[in-house]
Formats: sequence, C-alpha cells, structure tokens
Amino acid sequence: MDAHRSPDAPDTSWVHHAIWWHVYPLGFAGAPIRTADPAPAPRLRALLDWLDYAVELGASGLLLGPVFHSATHGYDTLDHYRIDPRLGTLADFDALVAACRARGLRVVLDGVFSHVGAGHPALARALAAGPDSPEAELFDLDWDAPGGPRPRVFEGHGELVRLDHSRPRTADFAADVLGYWLARGADGWRLDAAYSVEPGFWAKVCDRVRRDHPRAWFLGEVIHGDYAAFVAESHLDSVTQYELWKALWSSLRERNLFELDWALKRHNGFLESFTPTTFVGNHDVTRVADTLGADGAVAALALLMCVGGVPCVYYGDEQGFTGVKEERVGGDDAVRPAFPDSPGELAPWGRGVYRAHQELIGLRRRHPWLTTAATETVALDNTRYVFRAHARQGGDHLEVEADITDGWNVEIRDPAGHTLWRLDAEPGRP
Repeated sequence: MDAHRSPDAPDTSWVHHAIWWHVYPLGFAGAPIRTADPAPAPRLRALLDWLDYAVELGASGLLLGPVFHSATHGYDTLDHYRIDPRLGTLADFDALVAACRARGLRVVLDGVFSHVGAGHPALARALAAGPDSPEAELFDLDWDAPGGPRPRVFEGHGELVRLDHSRPRTADFAADVLGYWLARGADGWRLDAAYSVEPGFWAKVCDRVRRDHPRAWFLGEVIHGDYAAFVAESHLDSVTQYELWKALWSSLRERNLFELDWALKRHNGFLESFTPTTFVGNHDVTRVADTLGADGAVAALALLMCVGGVPCVYYGDEQGFTGVKEERVGGDDAVRPAFPDSPGELAPWGRGVYRAHQELIGLRRRHPWLTTAATETVALDNTRYVFRAHARQGGDHLEVEADITDGWNVEIRDPAGHTLWRLDAEPGRP
C-alpha cells in the first residue's frame, strides 16, 4: 500500500518499483510529422525490437508519447479511439502491449484532454450544428465572436482548440477514453497540459475511471505552481517535477549547488503527500548532454537516482544523445529523433553512458525505499554537496557526495561508508 494513501484508496503501489523509459513514438519510429496525408505504416512495431533493450537498461515500463490519430506532432488529436495511421493500427498496439506484458513491462499512455486539433471532425460538426447541439458541449466556443463563431485556442496555438471542461459531456468523454485504453492493456496515463485544466475536472474523471480500474496510475503534466495542492485537488497520483529537473542541470552548469539543495528541500515537502515523477530529460526540453556534456549528464542522473520520486529516462539520454529545443515550427524535432532499427545499430560512443545508466538504475532497484526517500544536507558550498538520502521508515540510508570544483565527481556510499558507485570525470563542456 502506498504510504501516502488511505487504507480504502486504490492500490497503485506497483509504481514504487517503476522506472520509465520515456519514448516519443512518432519520432522514435521516424514517422513524418508535417507531411500532408502520409501513407499509413505499422511503425509502432519498431518498438518491439527495443523492448529487451529497455529491460536490459533496467526500465520496468514504457511511458509512451502520443499514439492516437493526430494532425502533426501527436498533441493535436483528431481521434482518441484510433491509433495514428502513421504508427499503425489497433492490432499493432495490441502486439506492443502483449510483448511488453511478456517481459513484465508496464505501459503508460499520453492523453491530451486539454485541447484537440483544429481539424477534429466533432468540432466541424459542432460549428455547423450550432450552440445547442450535443457536440458543441465538448468545445470552448465563442459563439458571439465578430465574423461568426470561433473556438478558443490553447496558449495561442491556432491549431489547438480548447475543450470545455465545465461541461459534464467533456468529463464523460475523457473518462470513456481513459477507460477504453486501460481495458485494452494500458496501466496508466500521462495527462498532457494538466496544469491548464481546473483540478476538479481531473478529480471527477479519475475517480470515475478508478471504479473500474483501481490500479491505474495518473500522472499530470504540471510545470509551475503548488504541486501538492494540485495533486490533492485533482486526485492524480503524481505530477512532473520540473522544479527538480531545472535545479539539476542549472546547479551543475552554473556551479551553484545551493540551488539543488533548495530544490531538494522543497522536494522533501512534496514527498510528504505524493510521489513526484522525476527526470533529467523529456520530449519538450533540450537534451541534458547538450547542456552538461556526457559526463555531466551522468552526474545529473546519479543525483536523480538517489532522491525520492518515480524516475523517467528519456530515450536517447541513456546513449548521451544531444539536441536543442527551439521555439519555432519544428523546434522539437532535434529532441525527438528516430532510433535505428535495432540496438546493434547504435553508435559505439554511447556505450559508456548506457553502462552508467544501467549501474545507476540497478543501484536504485536494489534500494527500492529510495522512491519515497527524504534527503538531509550534510555539507554544502557552491561546488561541493553532500546529502543523505534516508528511508522514511527504518534506518536505511545512502550518502551522496557531488564535487564539481574541477570536473564531474559523484560518489554514492552505503551506511558503512563503502563506495557503491563513483564517477570521476575530467572537466569538460559539451
């Protein structure tokens, strides 16, 4: 039972053993993103040849980016019940889930219920039928706009149309989609742009879905704000810990470990009420190896693996991939690349980073209490930080020392002071 849940709450304790390999399928499989009417292809099956690789990495599941029919990048959904033709069919999805099950891998899907693509067929029908039509209830529409009715959009993006989260029909729709794919084999959901929707909407939806799927896990994308309050009000299980993500790369790059110490103090507070989802990279940010170099990226991962949370490894980070996120059309492409057909085709220069990931994930899995561990500062200055990660119950603890005065030096020690893992890397920048 999750220590943060009441005795009668749904049991999602399985997630305390989860380490996600986060994959953006459209990019991973080399699907065309902005090509008009691309030819259908079973690209989702490209992941089948990488599942053993994920297991060997130490991951316990796949956190998949969008797989549903969309116009371009996956977050402009056109049909929540259909696999994107660029990725294949329902049969291809079923084959992936079955192959994951055979290896003991969980599957979490990425759902967009903040908005849909402007080309969604239900939107066209709603605009044609008028404000009293059933489908009009789904969308946030300005029926009195100059020049005729028009939809309100998401964060200024004209191609992304907001749903109306005040309407029961929208909650019904979201709950039905979530339940459909959970019944199809998914174990949970990442809820995209969860921060842009009133938490009460998520509470209604998730409570309803949990009646039939009590072991489902719900992760909300939240960037800023009061994480603990959002989780409490939304009834989600977790949110994305962007504060810690920023502190990890920024404190290492700027040689200011006080920033990381402050973030970990706040992280301790979050862990008192829920288990955040932690990461050093994802599909929306510049690669950590681009910011810190390969050795710096390993240092960041070592710190991440020794603090509480549900860790994610973004595909390619375990190979030291680089890529810069840019604010322009296509600016995500560099951080959402295609992978080769099989692991044997990866470049050899990534092997050292991959091996470090295996070692650190292995250390994490041998100390499962780290999922909810608190940290305590032992020593701190700008370039040297020693903290103790300790179990919330019992006397288990690890001591972590990061010294970035001259290079990337991280050591993880057991309670007796014996070295469990060590990084000694020369100074360097990407």
